[in-house]
Amino acid sequence: MAALENALADDDASAAPLDSARAAPHRGHWGTTVGMKILMAATGVVLVVFLVFHLAGNLLVYQGAGALNAYSALLRREPLLLWLARAVLLFAVCVHIAAAARLGWRDFQARPVRYRQLVPQSATLASRTMRWSGLGIATFVVFHLLHLTTGTIRPAPFEEVDVYRNVVGGFRVGWVAIVYLVAMVLIGMHVWHGAWASLRSLGVSRPSLHPKRRPVAWVLALLLWAGFTSIPIAVLLGVVR
Repeated sequence: MAALENALADDDASAAPLDSARAAPHRGHWGTTVGMKILMAATGVVLVVFLVFHLAGNLLVYQGAGALNAYSALLRREPLLLWLARAVLLFAVCVHIAAAARLGWRDFQARPVRYRQLVPQSATLASRTMRWSGLGIATFVVFHLLHLTTGTIRPAPFEEVDVYRNVVGGFRVGWVAIVYLVAMVLIGMHVWHGAWASLRSLGVSRPSLHPKRRPVAWVLALLLWAGFTSIPIAVLLGVVR
């Protein structure tokens, strides 16, 4: 049991189980630490669901220009649903970032002086760099929107109605492909730890003697990373042209 307690204390704070009476005396208040963890977990689930559907749409690139452009046209023909989805995503992102920032500030206030030497027992690279990977992903999302949604950043010719050519043309530019490949690594790491922590925060998953065994998180993170990564690689190799 001592090993389990050390492992749980060492990992990211978001992994704290909800049934801990010491976590927060007033669980109904969203301003508490537990409340913010629940908000982070719930909005994280929303964002992961979006990523899954976004990947499904992006993989249409393997079926050719007709399939991907038809999917894009379908979204444009339903502006109400499109903007409703965008509003939900924007709300989820804002709440997720705000909760993360507030939890980070509380963590700093609780321990303003860092450990002289920290030897992690079960914490992973992903858990220790969640804030940095989150910042990197946020920066990438802005770049992604300016690149393939608004066409503000044009490393290649951009045509709003020809999404297929925008994707292929963009990924043929080396530095653009590298930006996306690096971003997918960050997303994979963030989802791997975040999905596991969300299940813990929502009470779906319980403490384990083997906290690094995360089959659901592994499958989800690998699925998203491999799916998104395959597209720029396929363009660079000439499989998609």
